[in-house]
Amino acid sequence: MIQARRFLLPLTLTAWMLISTACGKADQPFYVPPPQATRTPENPATPAPVSFLPVTSNTKPVSIVHENVQPEINPTVPAPETIQFEFTEPSQNMESTWRPALYPVPLALTPFDHFYFSKPFTANENPWPVEDYRYGGSFFEEIVHTGMDIKIPVGTPVIAAGPGKIVWAGYGLFSGRYDPDDPYGNAVMIRHDFGYKGQRLYTVYAHLDRVVVEQDQYVESGDLLGLSGKTGKASGPHLHFEVRLDVNGFFGTRNPELWLVPPQGYGVLAGQVMNTGGRKVEGQLVIVRPLGSENFWRANSYHYGHIFPDDYYQENLVVSDLPAGRYEIQINYLSKIYRREIDIYPGLVTYFSFRGRSGFTSEAPPLPGSDFDPPQTP
Repeated sequence: MIQARRFLLPLTLTAWMLISTACGKADQPFYVPPPQATRTPENPATPAPVSFLPVTSNTKPVSIVHENVQPEINPTVPAPETIQFEFTEPSQNMESTWRPALYPVPLALTPFDHFYFSKPFTANENPWPVEDYRYGGSFFEEIVHTGMDIKIPVGTPVIAAGPGKIVWAGYGLFSGRYDPDDPYGNAVMIRHDFGYKGQRLYTVYAHLDRVVVEQDQYVESGDLLGLSGKTGKASGPHLHFEVRLDVNGFFGTRNPELWLVPPQGYGVLAGQVMNTGGRKVEGQLVIVRPLGSENFWRANSYHYGHIFPDDYYQENLVVSDLPAGRYEIQINYLSKIYRREIDIYPGLVTYFSFRGRSGFTSEAPPLPGSDFDPPQTP
């Protein structure tokens, strides 16, 4: 089933193991009052890029960084206020390469969506995620990608995706102490002054060529953090960007493509890709093509590892920044091609589910109530 809904709503260190970046019609959406979230104001005082680090079970360095950078947590503070929009019908022109401005942040479209962050680039920079190195990708043995890679030239300004305090600036993010050989390279981490469901949020900006902020400095959205580069374990210039949620210990990364507000006129696709028995499939290629166009997007479903889906969608695949319009999803499963048409709406998440030989199904995330308990990843 394909489902698109309109709603309103209003990172701790995790991913110590790696930065791999070899590195129907939709139902009519309706508005629902957003739930309470949390906010804590603070007083200001070419080959594709490759980065990699084997996943190990040694968590000793984690505790060191935890002591250095994790502040106190107040789970009762409010989240950013959400902004209400009325959306027009999807545009049928999907050939243009023009990239419109972002919606104002925050933008929350269901009680569980959370477009809290703006793109970490200035308005005149419009890079796309490197599709082969999205969140949850796996490119070498025991390596899984805990962020998204954005291929940009060295020296591109990198800006704060949201307001908060700098809790790391420089080399050594992985180990928690200065280390010029750290796989993240020159990096910045922000502890944001708002949270989600009582948990702190963090963003990470890695492989920078230059850092212009200092630890404990307060920054606003859009403030310059540094210049992009290729430091650390990277074969080419790019930005490795992570969103971390202060839950699940130090491995609480989430897919950034579900947290970055899309440009105006663009939407996001999230889905569950499962086998016939209902277990999520690793590395399944999915093609997303606008009807009547030769262009297409592709993504692979998540690999297992320290990867966490959204509490509600329980997705294992996300494609963001899709121009609004009519699309076809194509999946080649066990030598048979399955197709399904969907609508992508501006500023909205479109959800789909696929269950092996049963093809695309009518399954959807459960509508939450007082007893809502999201399903767990198999």
